[in-house]
Formats: sequence, C-alpha cells, structure tokens
Amino acid sequence: MTKLNKLTKFEGVSGPVVTIVMDGIGIAPESEGNAISLAYTPTLDMLMAKYPTVKLAAHGMAVGLPSDDDMGNSEVGHNALGSGQVFAQGAKLVSQSIESGKIFASETWKNAVKGNTLHFLGLFSDGNVHSHIDHLKALIAKAKEEGVKRVRVHILLDGRDVGETSALEYIDPFEDFLTSLRCDTFDVMIASGGGRMKITMDRYEADWSMVDRGWHTHVLGEGRQFASAHEAVETLRAETGAIDQDIPPFVIAENGTPVGTIEDGDSVIFFNFRGDRAIEISKTFEAGEEFDKFDRVRVPKVFYAGMLEYDGDLHIPSHYLVNPPEITNTTGEYFTDAGIPIYAVSETQKYGHVTYFWNGNRSGKFSEELESYEEVLSDVVPFEQRPWMKCAEITDKLIDALRSGKYKYLRCNFPNGDMVGHTGSLAATRIGVEALDVCLARILPVIDELKGAAIITADHGNADEMYETDKKTGLPKAGKTGKFKAKTSHTLNPVPCIIYDNFNADAYTVRNVDGLGLANVAATTANLLGYEAPDMWEKSIIEIK
Repeated sequence: MTKLNKLTKFEGVSGPVVTIVMDGIGIAPESEGNAISLAYTPTLDMLMAKYPTVKLAAHGMAVGLPSDDDMGNSEVGHNALGSGQVFAQGAKLVSQSIESGKIFASETWKNAVKGNTLHFLGLFSDGNVHSHIDHLKALIAKAKEEGVKRVRVHILLDGRDVGETSALEYIDPFEDFLTSLRCDTFDVMIASGGGRMKITMDRYEADWSMVDRGWHTHVLGEGRQFASAHEAVETLRAETGAIDQDIPPFVIAENGTPVGTIEDGDSVIFFNFRGDRAIEISKTFEAGEEFDKFDRVRVPKVFYAGMLEYDGDLHIPSHYLVNPPEITNTTGEYFTDAGIPIYAVSETQKYGHVTYFWNGNRSGKFSEELESYEEVLSDVVPFEQRPWMKCAEITDKLIDALRSGKYKYLRCNFPNGDMVGHTGSLAATRIGVEALDVCLARILPVIDELKGAAIITADHGNADEMYETDKKTGLPKAGKTGKFKAKTSHTLNPVPCIIYDNFNADAYTVRNVDGLGLANVAATTANLLGYEAPDMWEKSIIEIK
C-alpha cells in the first residue's frame, strides 16, 4: 500500500467530511409505489434541486455481481463505498467455483461428503443476494454423483429478495428436481423450514431468539409437523396471513417422526454466500460449552461448513467451500495511515455495514487510536411498527461527534428506507423516509457550522419501488383482489449522490457522466479531504480545477 499524496491545487475541506448513507433510497419515477416521492421530504428535495447530484449504479456489475439483472445489496454496496473498487462478489465467486469444479476439489467438500447425512441449510430462492437455489441444486447433484447416500435440505423462505409470496414457485419445482434424483441409493428430502425473518438468519446479534428457533427446528426437529413443505406453506399462510419471510417454522415428518434431525456424524453446509445473516448460526454450530446465547439442548458432533468464510478476521466458520474476495486497499487503511481521525455510527441493523463491510469484510479497526465506532441498539420489533427506527439517536450521536472536533472523516447509515421497505408496508416506509428527512435537516446546519462537507448517497434502492411492477406497462401489478402486490426486495434503480459543500464548491467541478457507481465515492471522499486517490480506486466524482 502506498501513502496518500496531498492535492496540489486544493487543500481540502477545512471542516469535517461526512458520508451519509440513506440505505434503500433509490431514484425512480413518481408512482403509486414510490414511498420516497410520496413522502414529505423538503430537505432531500432541496438538496437534489440545489446541490450537484449524480446517479450512481448500485447493482449488477457495478458492484461485482454477475450481471446487471442482479440487485445490489447492502454488503456489496458498502464494500464498494468503503474500498473504492469493484471486486467479484459472493454470487459470482460461487458460480465461477461451481462451473470450474474448484469447489468440489476443496478439502471442505471432500470432508462434507463423508458424513452420515449431508444437510444443506440456507435461504431458498434465486434472489442472488444471500444465496441462489441453482447453487444448492448443483451441490445436491454432485453429492449424489460422489456417492452420498442421504441428503436433507432445510429451507429458509425468502419473500424479501424475491416476491413476498413466491415460496411455492421455488418449492414445487425443487421437489420435482429431488424426485428426478431420488433412487434406491440416494435418499433426499426437504426436512424443515420457516421464514427468514422468523428463524435462523438473524444478524449483528439483534435477535438471538431467531437462531434459537432455527436450531430447535433444523437440528432438534422440534415444531409443528407437516407431510411436505408445500403443505406447510399453504397451511401456515392461510392461518397467519404471513408473507414468506414471516412464515412460522415447520418440520417435515413421517408417522410423527421428523425426517431430518441433525445427528452425530452428519455434515452441515450453510449454502448462503453473504455473511451478515450467516455468522450467528455458524457460531452456534461451532461454539463449545461456553456458548450462552440460548440452550442448545443437544449439540451434535458434525462437520460444519459455510459456502464462504463469513468473517475473515474471526474465521467464521472454520471450514468453507469458496474463498471470499480479498478486499484490500480500503479507505480505512489509507485514511488511518494518513493520520485521519474517523468516526462511524449506525444502529445495530446496519452497524456492521459502516464497519465490517466498509473495511472490506474485516472485523476490528485499522487504528484503535484514530477510529471510533458507535452502535445504537436497534429495536427488536417489526420495523413497520416503528418505522422511524433509531434515526434520531443516530443523528444525536453524529452531531455530538461532529461538534467534538475530534474527527476529520465521519460516516453513518440510516437504515429506514431499506429495513422498513423490506416489510412491504408503503405507509410505514413513507414515515421512515420522512423521519430520515428530518434527520438530514438537523445534520446539515452542523456541517455548515463547522465549514464541512457531506456526500449524501445510498447503497441500493428499495423504498423507491414498494409494489411489484409489470415489465410491459411499467405500472404496479395488481393481485387477485385488485390490490397492488407489495414488493419487499431491493430494486435495480440507481441511487443519488449529492455533494453538499457550501464553502469549496468553486474549487472543483462535479462530473455528471455515465458509468459512475458506488465505488467512485471513495476517491471523491479522499479529494474532499485534500488527498489524491490511489490509482486502484475508481475515479473521483469531482475534478479539481
């Protein structure tokens, strides 16, 4: 790593530079389902009208995903924002490894197929944000080819990165796929499941009870029993009205006996490639007697592996099938090396995004002396019930840090547009966006007071499309009842990048050109701080005069 060089024509902003990530705030045409355009946002409207605003690509190849049909997500978005580079990301890495056969040549795979029963656990869809069902199918087919006798699949229903009630569109064809493989020497079945926001896939230790429920469902086989996953989804959906992500856990059983508990001598592969919602269940399988998050009751001796290493510093899990991208030369490395004091803050739901993901999937700090991280504990309630989330508290912390005079570079994430957007509630998401706008109105005067500047952007869209859209007409899709179908996933829309600077705008021009993406933000930040960007970073959005 080379050191940052000072700019010769611009000394940089005299006050602090702040990156504000408005999570889930994309740019889309006004519509019945655009919670952002429907919300009362005088501050955001003013910013986009008065200050230089460019559109950044936040999905597909611009953030390292296989194609531009792939939605961006918070992990890859913050990797790009923090590193200034585009790396081949989880889905692409796994697909390449399967196509080349490298994944099956790994020692991890060779050990996994030696188990009595090979269990696959993960998010069951083709959303390509946390997992892809094609990866699962390839692993199962290869397991049969290599002589594995018994396979059990534990499915976490999506309804978040794909249609909110699309579970059976995946379950039914998958059952046909399993039937095509099943024979006297290959016993394969779905064994358990439940909604991704009900069991197993908690993140940032926000709600360990989710993992507790998942453990009892997948490992112990405890829970309401059904003859098939199809029957479970139809019944539980009819009884509860829940969308897929919230469907209660279920167990597949024959004659009252679960078909797929996890036992001593088995192998377990967690087939998600994204790390944030894979770490806790991985810890639960690998922890010893010191584990104190909940009563595991019984801890089978298994060979456990992840699709990737979900935490490269803490080495979670111990075994994994595909090496994660090595993200180096990040802003954190360069800025601390230059002696720049840094502050990062968000609430629990996005805290890891402004720390772990921002630093290139690295736990901990580059400098204990120069970096301060602050986490505001998230509410453990459905986000549509408190759509303002903790944005006011995040703002309090950020303003305190700004006025302390300790920090030259600060970053924060407001989760509202994404986390509330994922609930599918248009009304709640509007409130979440309006709460964010109030916070922006509080922050900007403090930045001015300190003669600072801000880069106000997002990591991907979500709140900008709250209804499924008909690709032919461009209008919201209506369901059988005539009501619009809620959309709970991210979007393919660009995101705004606003350069807020009332003191130095005459020193540079803003390049409003095609081809800009999230990775261009890092070099922009370096320039505002008075430094040239390293050559490996994507080019700055601003050009010094």
